[in-house]
Amino acid sequence: MKKKGMILLVIMSIFMTLANGVFAAETPAVKKDIIDTAAEAGEFTTLAAALKKAGLVETLKGEGPFTVFAPTDAAFEKALKKLGITADELLARDDLKDILLYHVLSGKVLSTDLKEGMKAETLAKKTVDISLDPVKVNDANVVKADIEASNGVIHVIDEVLLP
Repeated sequence: MKKKGMILLVIMSIFMTLANGVFAAETPAVKKDIIDTAAEAGEFTTLAAALKKAGLVETLKGEGPFTVFAPTDAAFEKALKKLGITADELLARDDLKDILLYHVLSGKVLSTDLKEGMKAETLAKKTVDISLDPVKVNDANVVKADIEASNGVIHVIDEVLLP
């Protein structure tokens, strides 16, 4: 009787191990949050430094959902040249936090949700204008849309938005 019990226990253990593996394979991988997703892309180092300096990293790692219009490093280079300042001078600006919040919407807004002439209020409490064909936020082109994260979505833009 003990031998049958042990065999049954071993069979049950094997079954449970196999079943856990099958269920784990069916569970999709957890997505990274907006900050980690952007960091992994490798083209947002200036944005990451600015978010850190402005104290917004924890906000954008929060529950959200958020929609972020993320300027690339090339977009920041273009803005710095246009403004005639260095990256260090940008990071030292008193209005850095407002500039960054001007790139963020509350809620998850996918490209399919956009409408021609749409106005969207940013976390800076100012609106951005959306146009389609090509898709633009103010004067910035959306070069890659709908990068989903666990707490929202990122749309890559080629200009820094200034309120």
